[in-house]
Amino acid sequence: MAQINVIGQNGGRQIDLELPEVNVGVLHDVVTWQLASRRRGTASTKTRAQVARTGKKMFAQKGTGNARHGDRTVPTFVGGGVAFGPKPRSYGFTLPRKVRQLGLAMALADRQQTGKLIAVDGFGLDGKTKGFVAWAAQNGMDGTEKVLIVTDDVQARQAARNVPWVSVLPVAGINAYDILRHDRLVIDAAALEVADEEGEAQA
Repeated sequence: MAQINVIGQNGGRQIDLELPEVNVGVLHDVVTWQLASRRRGTASTKTRAQVARTGKKMFAQKGTGNARHGDRTVPTFVGGGVAFGPKPRSYGFTLPRKVRQLGLAMALADRQQTGKLIAVDGFGLDGKTKGFVAWAAQNGMDGTEKVLIVTDDVQARQAARNVPWVSVLPVAGINAYDILRHDRLVIDAAALEVADEEGEAQA
């Protein structure tokens, strides 16, 4: 059972959160699934049938000293078709919902174990970047680490979005990949409490 201290205007308490043991294989599967789903898959080349070239035989079969050819569209010629080239496709694949949820929980567990998870109840910011920088400095964030802010507090997101070492997401957008590619996670305490209640309900 992980105990997470809550800071902020309404802080001063702890959240007891049941987090799984970190499994690198599961995290790899979840991150691979996320990145595969983001790939556009729009690369496309033309086959022999699609290039604009004449179908007329280029020169006589014999007597010219050249290799025998009958078509300008073959891949060996400049302007010819591409053999086995890419076509528009989807790189996405399905991953069980429970595995996706487990990967997110493991990403949270990893940040909690390394002391890089901060739960906040009430940022108390006015939407100004200067105010966020001061708040971050008070809580041990000075720009030497990449920080992910996950909150539904619009003023906090507005205050943090222009800071170069900070990324912001609403609670609904939280995901394993973004957690793992940042050094520190700052999240709404309410989001962790809801996750704990859902976990208890499923148990």
